[in-house]
Amino acid sequence: MTRFSPLRAILSANGVGLAALPLLGVALALGACRGGGRPEAQASPSARATPAPTATTPADDRPVILCVGTSLTAGLGLDPQEAYPALLQQKVDAAGLRYRVVNAGVSGETSAGARRRMGWLMRQPVAVLLVETGANDGLRGQDPAATRENIQAILDEARRQSPPPKLVLAAMEALPNYGEQYRRRFRALYPELARANGATLVPFLLDGVAGDARLNQADGVHPTAEGQRRVAENVWKALRPLL
Repeated sequence: MTRFSPLRAILSANGVGLAALPLLGVALALGACRGGGRPEAQASPSARATPAPTATTPADDRPVILCVGTSLTAGLGLDPQEAYPALLQQKVDAAGLRYRVVNAGVSGETSAGARRRMGWLMRQPVAVLLVETGANDGLRGQDPAATRENIQAILDEARRQSPPPKLVLAAMEALPNYGEQYRRRFRALYPELARANGATLVPFLLDGVAGDARLNQADGVHPTAEGQRRVAENVWKALRPLL
C-alpha cells in the first residue's frame, strides 16, 4: 500500500501549487503528531528544559531563549540533541553569545494548549520567545480566527514580563483539504500577527524540508536529523540579529 506523506502537499514558501489530499490523510498525519509524543493534557512544560540547579550545581543565569512549539520543536522521533532548539544552542555557543536555549515543545499540542502553558513557562525570565504553533490546528481544520486569538494571547502573556522578551513567530502552512480560502486565511495570520506585535517572522519553519522525503521521517511529517538542521538554519536567520 502506498504510504501517505501529508506534508509533501504543503504549499512551499514560493507558492508552488498543491495536489488535493484525502481527509483520511489528515487524520493519519494528526495521529502521527500525537502517537510518538506525550499527550497534550499530560505534557510537562519543562520536558526539554535545563534541569533545576542542585546544592552542588550553580544556577545557570544565562538569558533564556524559550522555544514554545509542537512535535516539530520537541524533535519527535529523534534524540533531543538533534532537535532544532539544541542545534540553535550550538550556534549560539559557536557565536560566543551567552544565552541558554530551552526546548518547550510538546507533541500533538494545539495553539490552545500552548496558550494554557504560557503562564507557567513565563515564570522564568525570558530574553527571546520563539513561538511555533498552529500546525495541529491546521490539521484539524480549526478556524484560523481561533488560532489567531490563541497566538495573540500567547504574545500578550509574554509582554506582561518586564522587560518583555523579544518575539519570534514561526509561520506554518495549512494542507489543501479545507479549500483555498482556508489556506489563505491560515497563511495570512502569521505575518499579520508578526506585524501587529513587532515580532520577527520566520516565513515558513519547514522551508526546504516539507515535501522532501530525504529530510523527513517515514511518516512524511517530522524532519529527520538532517531536516532539523535545515529548520535550525531557517530559525537562526531570524534569531541571530536579535541577540
